[in-house]
Formats: sequence, structure tokens, C-alpha cells
Amino acid sequence: MLNRLLLILTLSVVSASSFADESALRLAPSPDQSIVLARCSVCHSVDYIQMNAPFLKRPQWEAEVKKMIKTYGAPVSDEEAVTIVDYLVQNYGAANAAP
Repeated sequence: MLNRLLLILTLSVVSASSFADESALRLAPSPDQSIVLARCSVCHSVDYIQMNAPFLKRPQWEAEVKKMIKTYGAPVSDEEAVTIVDYLVQNYGAANAAP
């Protein structure tokens, strides 16, 4: 009985979290914003970009995008990868982080 209660509680928490409101999360405005949103948000929330922004410079953003493509199978072409990295560096690179 306790196992069943724990299972129900766990499923309730997981289910509730899947409906989290992300409408307040926004990417920095740019002509390339739509491609970043379209490709990156397929697998994760855009808040991951903002959380990593204070730490990543171009080499790290390039490595992250490459990892998403090679390891996780992100549907991103080589041309799109360059556009995404440029956008991330310009808008969320470590040099742009708030002091």
C-alpha cells in the first residue's frame, strides 16, 4: 500500500512539473532568435541557455552545440549550428554576462 502511495505521489509531481509555465522565458531579440528557439527548445527549455550564459565563451558554446548535435541528435544543420553559436556568443556569451 505504501509503495502504491509513493508511486501515485511521484507521478503527480512529475505530471505537474511537465505543465510548468515557461511563457515568461524569452530569448534575446535578434533575427536569429527564431532558429535558436526552433532548434534548441525541441529538447530543452530556453532557460538552459540563460543559466549557462555567465560561464560560456565561444569555444564552450561551440562545444555545447556540437554535443547537442552529435550526442543527443539535435536536428541542426552545419549552417544552423554556426548561426546558433554566433547568436549565443553575441547574446549570451560570458563577456555579455551581468557583473
